[in-house]
Amino acid sequence: MQNTPVSSLVGEEYEVEVGPVAHGGHCIARTEAGRVLFVRHALPGERVVARVTEGEETSRFLRADAVTILDPSKDRVEAPCPFAGPGKCGGCDWQHAKPGAQRRLKGEVVAEQLLRLAGLTPEEAGWDGTVMPAEGDKLPQGEVPQWRTRVQYAIDADGNAGLRKHRSHDVEVIDHCMIAAPGVSELGIEKQDWPNMASVEAIAASGSHDRQVILTPKPGGRLPLVELDKPVSVLRVDEKDGGVHRVHGRAFVRERADDRTYRVGNGGFWQVHPKAAQTLMLAVMQGLTPRKGETALDLYCGVGLFAGAIADRVGDQGAVLGIESGKRAVEDARHNLAGFPRVRVEQGKVEAVLPRTGITEVDLIVLDPPRAGAGKQTVHHLAGLGARRIAYVACDPAALARDLAYFAERGYKVRTLRAFDLFPMTHHVECVAILEPVKKDA
Repeated sequence: MQNTPVSSLVGEEYEVEVGPVAHGGHCIARTEAGRVLFVRHALPGERVVARVTEGEETSRFLRADAVTILDPSKDRVEAPCPFAGPGKCGGCDWQHAKPGAQRRLKGEVVAEQLLRLAGLTPEEAGWDGTVMPAEGDKLPQGEVPQWRTRVQYAIDADGNAGLRKHRSHDVEVIDHCMIAAPGVSELGIEKQDWPNMASVEAIAASGSHDRQVILTPKPGGRLPLVELDKPVSVLRVDEKDGGVHRVHGRAFVRERADDRTYRVGNGGFWQVHPKAAQTLMLAVMQGLTPRKGETALDLYCGVGLFAGAIADRVGDQGAVLGIESGKRAVEDARHNLAGFPRVRVEQGKVEAVLPRTGITEVDLIVLDPPRAGAGKQTVHHLAGLGARRIAYVACDPAALARDLAYFAERGYKVRTLRAFDLFPMTHHVECVAILEPVKKDA
């Protein structure tokens, strides 16, 4: 018996009315037959011609690009970047929307995820529904915030630098990224040839003049001689173990937050927007209100940003434990926090290390998990430690909402929530939720 071949719908076009925004940088529309489309490059309320980019007759939904705008939204603008648009660079999602509209769309996504996954209205989450721009990001129309202090360039078969197309390994060759920070742009990565390279990551620290490139060779590829427009350290990714090794210059960059310098080595994690670390640190400290002598956990602590801020505020009688899985990040965190004798940093996955610590109670918790969230097991463990306040820093509203529901199961409610537009032109949004125990009736 032969299987009936499935018919691809890629390239099919539908004239549709665009519905609400959805999580992921697209809007929802339906064909006349009722088939669901996830449409990029569109805005709610528009009438567009949508061309299918992914999907078959049997697919639950189709992905599509708006290729003709029949009835534009008042929030639509001409995309300032020549590499943005259907079939082009996938780095930005909302170049075609006014900055205020981008923040409204992100707010709608956060609200929808909170309601659907955590059963919370904005009022119940202590949130006014706004997504705040970072300091300095309100610019005249047509100007774009140059915020991206880290850019990973993909290299095509001819050695040209570019960025990946949406949901594709194909490379859109570019001569300039509009959202790249000046310190990245001035390196001139796009002007160079990169033979035998798979990718080149450029890092421009916002807390110093440190510049770094991290080269990932193709299998068997030899490193090129790196001659860029500004002094720069060079690292390479080992094809055997995936480790990052210094070629020349410093193996780390220096960043600043809370009047403290942080060392970040081997391309380790630091917030990409130059204002993000300070913005999030202040939001967390304002929410937690640390007191002298308190104990705290900093989970997924990276190089110690929140641990350092808490340690500074709880003083010599307080104590902070950080947990981080990355070996180099732990080394950096221990270096960065060496001035605080009552701070300890353990290496390993939170779900494995936390139970081994023997900690049964703590005053404060901050967690900044990866995009997938902390998960039910970890959340339930944390809820059992009796913290008076918990700060949850989230880069994904769906993961945040799921974990808030798990916290609610164990007696924690959201006191306040704040949302920040730290990734302009993209669909990403950063949130800080402050939780506290539900008061028991007397």
